[in-house]
Amino acid sequence: MKIIACYSNKGGVGKTATSVNLAYASAHAGYRTLLCDLDPQGASSFYFRVKPSAKLKDQSFFKDTERFLKAIRASDFDNLDLLPANLTFRDFDIFLSRMKQSRSRLNKALKAVNSDYDVIILDCPPNISLLSENVFKVAEKIVVPVIPTTLSQRTLEQLYAFFKDNGYQRPKISPFFSMVQKAKSLHKDTMTAIRKKHRKTLETVVPFSTYIERMGIHRAPALSYASNEKAVAAYASLWREIDAKVK
Repeated sequence: MKIIACYSNKGGVGKTATSVNLAYASAHAGYRTLLCDLDPQGASSFYFRVKPSAKLKDQSFFKDTERFLKAIRASDFDNLDLLPANLTFRDFDIFLSRMKQSRSRLNKALKAVNSDYDVIILDCPPNISLLSENVFKVAEKIVVPVIPTTLSQRTLEQLYAFFKDNGYQRPKISPFFSMVQKAKSLHKDTMTAIRKKHRKTLETVVPFSTYIERMGIHRAPALSYASNEKAVAAYASLWREIDAKVK
């Protein structure tokens, strides 16, 4: 089972759009895929028209295997299931801080579905927290959308520094450029600078696109309704690149 996290310590960079489309691409490629929505805002759940489980609350996410399994919902797409978020997920750090081995709890929870899925995609909230540290430990790859601007570049450097200072595996971090507008010189210059410094930056670039913005209207992965559009097709390319790196 492969565990891939879509994570950024900065909001508004296309993290959920990436999570949803990577999960769709994985399932479309024939992998049994679970998208685990860890963000209490529940945007991934919204895109797939899936309501959160009323019973998966508080510490049960990490302690109650039966409730965890019952909370998983089928999507409208073959091979693709979803573990929807609810607002109590905002208190994950409180629960984790009270538990022994608090940085390994997510790994233990996901073991409950180890034999049921080939790929798990984690849609993570945009912060550095105990939950994030669980993600850093359990994920094989941490896919980081980066809008090529000064602030996004700064938060990427903060993430690398956090990994270095806390002993996490920096090679897990796989940045890629999101919402790119190549007509902007700032975008081009920033991409050049980041690629020069971080050799593991993924080759795939996802352009800014209204087709991706319309996911909220369609409530579906962009790949399911606009796969021929260049910007949207980039997600399929992104999945193939990631898949090749975690085999």
